[in-house]
Amino acid sequence: MFLLSDYMAFSKRGILDIVLLIAGSLIMASGYAFFVVPYRIVPGGVFGIAIVLYHTLGLPTGTMGLVMNVPLIIWGIKELGPKFGWRTILGMTLTAFFIDTLTVWWGDVPLIEDDMLISSLYGGVLIGAGLAFIFKAKGTTGGSDIVAQIAYKKSKIPMGQLIILIDTLVVVFGVIAFRDVKLALYSVLTIYATAKVIDSITVGLNFRKGVFIVSNKYEEIASYILKKLRRGATYLHGKGIYKNDEKEIIFAALSRRELVALQDKIKIIDPEAFMTVIDIRDVRGEGFKALTDDSI
Repeated sequence: MFLLSDYMAFSKRGILDIVLLIAGSLIMASGYAFFVVPYRIVPGGVFGIAIVLYHTLGLPTGTMGLVMNVPLIIWGIKELGPKFGWRTILGMTLTAFFIDTLTVWWGDVPLIEDDMLISSLYGGVLIGAGLAFIFKAKGTTGGSDIVAQIAYKKSKIPMGQLIILIDTLVVVFGVIAFRDVKLALYSVLTIYATAKVIDSITVGLNFRKGVFIVSNKYEEIASYILKKLRRGATYLHGKGIYKNDEKEIIFAALSRRELVALQDKIKIIDPEAFMTVIDIRDVRGEGFKALTDDSI
C-alpha cells in the first residue's frame, strides 16, 4: 500500500525509480495517443476499455483508465494485501495524465495516417517500452494485472493465461462496440509487439548460448573453455542409458563468437563428442552482468 515507510523517493534508487516512471509513462502514453487511440485499436486492459468509451461516449481515455484503476487497486488491496506501493499509484496516474495531455495537444489524428498496420506495431513497441521502464522501477499501471493476480489466487490458473484471457475479452468488447472485425487483428498485433518489447527490455538483450557437451575427452575441452575462452564451466555427473557408463557432462554459457570457436576446437579434440546448444535470454554472474545489475 502507499505507506511512508515504503516511500524512499529521496534515495538514489528512489530518484531513479521516479525518472523511470516518468519516462515510461510518457513513452507508453505516446504509443496510445499517437498510434493506438486514433485508430480505435483496443490492446486489452483498462485503457483498452477506455479507448472504446472515448470513441463511443467522448470520455477522455486517460481519465477513464484511471477511474477504472482506482476500484481495482482497492479490490487488489482487499484480496491480495497491501502490496501496491507508491510506484503503482504514480505509474498509473502519470500514464493517465500523459495520455489525456498528448491527446488534447495533438488531437484525434494518427501520427501515421492511412496505415493502421504500421501504427499498431509502433503503438505496441512504445507501449511495451514504456511498460518495461515502469516495471524496471518496480511499478505497474494496474488494470488487468490486478484482476489476473486475484483470479490466480482463486483459480490457480497460470498468470500468463489469465492475462491473455482478460485482454482477449477486452479486444472482443472493442470489436463488438466498433462493429469492425479487422480491429481484432490490429489489436492482437499491438499486444504481441508490446509483450515482445517488454521481454526484450526487462529480461535484457544479453543473449547467450548454453552448451551441454558429452565427451570422453571432457578434461581437454574444459581446459580450452577455461584457458582459451576464459569462461567458467560446470561438470554435471551423468550416466549413459545405452551402455550404463558414467559420464561427465560439461555445461557452459557462451557468446555466439565463443560458441563458434568451441565448436571448431571440439571437432579437433573429439569429433565423436555430443553437444547440445540452447538459447539463453540473459546471463548473470561472474564474467557476465552482476546479479545486482538493474540496468536496462
